[in-house]
Amino acid sequence: MDEGGCRIRRRVCVPKRNRPSLGVICVAPTAAELTPGDDEEEEEIVTGSPRRKTVGVQPLENNDSEEDMFGDYDSFAENSFLAQVDDLEQKYMQLPENRKHGTDFATENLCSESIKHNKLSITTVGSCTELKTDEHTKNQSGREDVSSKPGADILYELPSSQALYFENLQNSSNNFGDQSTKETDWNSSSHKTVNEELPHNSIEPQQTDQSSSHVRTSSDVNRRKSLKDYLKSTMTGNAKAQTPIFSRTKQLKETLLSEEINVAKKTIESSSDDLGPFYSLPSKVRDLYIQFKGIEKLYEWQHTCLTLNSVQERKNLIYSLPTSGGKTLVAEILMLQELLCRRKDVLMILPYVAIVQEKISGLSSFGIELGFFVEEYAGSKGKFPPIKRREKKSLYIATIEKGHGLVNSLIETGRISSLGLVVVDELHMIGEGSRGAVLEMTLAKILYTSKTTQIIGMSATLNNVEDLQKFLQAKYYTSQFRPVELKEYLKINDAVYEVDSKAENGITFSRLLNYKYSDTLKKMDPDHLVALVTEVIPNYSCLVFCPTKKNCENVAEMICKFLSKEYMKHREEEKQELIKNLKNINSGNLCPVLKRTIPLGIAYHHSGLTSDEKKLLEEAYSTGVLCLLTCTSTLAAGVNLPARRVILRAPYVAKEFLKRNQYKQMIGRAGRAGIDSTGESILILQEKDKQQVLELISRPLENCYSHLVQEFSKGIQTLFLSLIGLKIATNLGDIYHFMSGTFLGVQQKILLKEKSLWEITVESLQYLTEKGLLQKDTILTENGLMQKDAIYKSEEGFQYSFHITKLGKASFKGTIDLAYCDILYRDLKKGLEGLVLESPLHLIYLTTPYDMASQCDPDWMIYFRQFNQLSPAEQNAANLVGVSENYIGKKASGQAIKKKVDKDIVNRLYLSFVLYTLLKETNIWSVSEKFHMPRGYVQNLLTAASTFSSCVLHFCEELEEFWVYRALLVELTKKLTYCVKAELIPLMEVTGVLEGRAKQLYNAGYKGLTHLANANPEVLIRTIDHLSRRQAKQIVSSAKMLLHEKADALQEEAEELLRLPSDFPGIVASPIEKA
Repeated sequence: MDEGGCRIRRRVCVPKRNRPSLGVICVAPTAAELTPGDDEEEEEIVTGSPRRKTVGVQPLENNDSEEDMFGDYDSFAENSFLAQVDDLEQKYMQLPENRKHGTDFATENLCSESIKHNKLSITTVGSCTELKTDEHTKNQSGREDVSSKPGADILYELPSSQALYFENLQNSSNNFGDQSTKETDWNSSSHKTVNEELPHNSIEPQQTDQSSSHVRTSSDVNRRKSLKDYLKSTMTGNAKAQTPIFSRTKQLKETLLSEEINVAKKTIESSSDDLGPFYSLPSKVRDLYIQFKGIEKLYEWQHTCLTLNSVQERKNLIYSLPTSGGKTLVAEILMLQELLCRRKDVLMILPYVAIVQEKISGLSSFGIELGFFVEEYAGSKGKFPPIKRREKKSLYIATIEKGHGLVNSLIETGRISSLGLVVVDELHMIGEGSRGAVLEMTLAKILYTSKTTQIIGMSATLNNVEDLQKFLQAKYYTSQFRPVELKEYLKINDAVYEVDSKAENGITFSRLLNYKYSDTLKKMDPDHLVALVTEVIPNYSCLVFCPTKKNCENVAEMICKFLSKEYMKHREEEKQELIKNLKNINSGNLCPVLKRTIPLGIAYHHSGLTSDEKKLLEEAYSTGVLCLLTCTSTLAAGVNLPARRVILRAPYVAKEFLKRNQYKQMIGRAGRAGIDSTGESILILQEKDKQQVLELISRPLENCYSHLVQEFSKGIQTLFLSLIGLKIATNLGDIYHFMSGTFLGVQQKILLKEKSLWEITVESLQYLTEKGLLQKDTILTENGLMQKDAIYKSEEGFQYSFHITKLGKASFKGTIDLAYCDILYRDLKKGLEGLVLESPLHLIYLTTPYDMASQCDPDWMIYFRQFNQLSPAEQNAANLVGVSENYIGKKASGQAIKKKVDKDIVNRLYLSFVLYTLLKETNIWSVSEKFHMPRGYVQNLLTAASTFSSCVLHFCEELEEFWVYRALLVELTKKLTYCVKAELIPLMEVTGVLEGRAKQLYNAGYKGLTHLANANPEVLIRTIDHLSRRQAKQIVSSAKMLLHEKADALQEEAEELLRLPSDFPGIVASPIEKA
């Protein structure tokens, strides 16, 4: 090997693994042994054949590893290659400039070129391969990188770590002469990737003379000699030993995962996109998708999307496909690439708590198998800032609001760059009210503060994509692919028409309904719903979307009245089991409507149900026990429950006419991939709505528009407060510049007719200053941006800078709606004067959501009855907040009241009574009956109160005067979050375990998290009623994930306590410690 040849250093670190059949196995030196000093170079370890030979060699002292240091490759026949290594290294070290420093540009090129051809690299499990070359040495080399030569077949598809060895072979092949060499057959077990496999090669190593000229200190020479002798004996022994017979398949399975991850991790910055056999991921990921989700092959559009240049180059991407097209799988693969290959954290933003929990359950098993954490940020769950983990990375799955809080906390702690990828599902929600404004703020902050974070947005219903592309600086991909063909129909009277865009008026006649109706049935079912549903049930599934919640229940009962008793025999035992489970979770109570409909395989589904009830009904529908659900439009945007036929009872949602986006989402549920060949949607309409419906089915989707200005207190004002609080932008010029890059900034010509963006920015900042949330400083500048606005003409030459007040900081840290922040401060301040702690009622009142109080309409008789049942201390608390018994009595008796009382305070106290009763009884059913409220509403109130309690806690943490509330609110938040007996709380921390399931598990002997994490899913199925195998596995995976998270957090805390402080007097922190 000539002096100018590329030199590669390889450090191998491997975990312990028992492999008794191989006998005594060689070990790899540790990094410390390989690198005695800064100027000393590490010993080269070059691997050859992927077939291992082992001999009984004594392991190196002080080395813990039991793994073969040569991975899956044969050792060399002789020690001549080591001699060349030593010779080259010592010559290289004589160069003074190389002793001082080295760059890794050559390595990046070598790695990039080699791995472009390398679909699958195989080394030892857990190996951490590090390739480094010196730029100077590469420049001296008189030839090209071997791996980049088109004709270098011998190097085709080999790990770049072997480049030096094969380069040496090729360049010295003419010098063999009469030398006696041993030929080693290299028989690679072929592992197929997308279209390629590793070739079989036969390689002859060359022997050369060994020389050494470099002078070292005696300790260094001895250490090098010891290592060199060890390597010589190991290599020679391996070459002479017989190859033991063992399973290559088994070995490959064991070694693939770690090697692929590490190769990907080390070369991710290169232009190569072939870092593993499954879209840059280890083949184990593909196996897990087959095992957990039954996905064996990707759709063609998914493959195309994942291999787009923009995706490979990590550019922001928006992609849009019809519902059920498989959008989520693409996002999951991109998230796994980020977590496993690039070693960065990932945030996934989903619209609803139920979908967050569903996704947590689905991905926890992947996290356990692949070594990353899955953390829930929904309701009152989630830690701000998230725990900083040194080893494993985290996948944060969050609702829109919690995602915003998470991003704020990462920006504040300077960790936003640790977020490698943000995935937004249902991106069209950016145009929906206050939640859309929060989503826009989140994305705008990420774009402004982190240039390395990639954003992926997906939706089934996007129209004005150009605006979103401009805002997110993103590429766009779309396809009309659906795994199951969808046929759209309209039903007017007895006639069914098929939607046909080629037809003159958009529809063509299909058929007449010929179901025999009695006179009674005609009156009860004028829309022929019974005829339409009986064509598919009970053998196939059906969804009926209804305009209102009450209509859902009425339609379910009406259909049941006209179905024959034959329907009751279909999976009868399972339906009885479902009824039994519904009673168990409701303490023996069962909705009378469900009691009548479930035996016939029918149920209703809307927000009036509790989470436990919804979960049981969804599971029963998914498994075919229930064949028909009557539901509201919220199901279309929620959990995925596809059907053979989807029927829209009317073209209305409540009293509003259906929007194109809503229509597309509903009909998108038709057709179950892998089960149905086609899906059908039928929209029932009256003659009077015909023209509007014809326009509905033909017009484009609605545009998305920014809601930052419309949602003033939750939008632009909250944004400005957090910008200044997080020091993202503190002066008017920077704030205006930030606003220009928002979705509102992109659409300002369309949305801002009366005032300019500049004027709105100035006015909003003035309002926040007047409200005491911001303070204004003036800074003299040569020509300030203030001159742009007429308001400030008298102050030309001055540019304002802002800083946040304590109240402002508390408001944005607690994510309090700015419309209520001063009221909350006043209530908390007043509470300090006489906080009643004899019962939690006063504290509950302080954490009852303001927005729900404004929508409440109390039943005054119930109010008066509940007020009279309060203890004297509790009545005193009611008087302190401003509601007297006299006032409630007069309202209950219908008397006129002259004294003016704040209606919001009265309503808020009423909701506090509901929450207080719920905490005492922990039974939603009995509380809903007592207050004549739907049980779903009671549960929603509880969820909102637990979230708001968490917000108030963060608010109080920023204000020293409210220190007394902190400890009190921690416990109250926990009680509101779970609202169960204390012993069930540890079980309910596990995602997907609600109260009913927690009771079942507790009664079966599973008392806590460790019990669940160590449970056998098969045993759970046998001991817990109505628990499917999939659910059992998800519960165990979620428990394991949570247990690992807690253990890891404690370990981090322990290490932090034992670590020497970086600012310790007289100690200069090393670069590694600083990092």
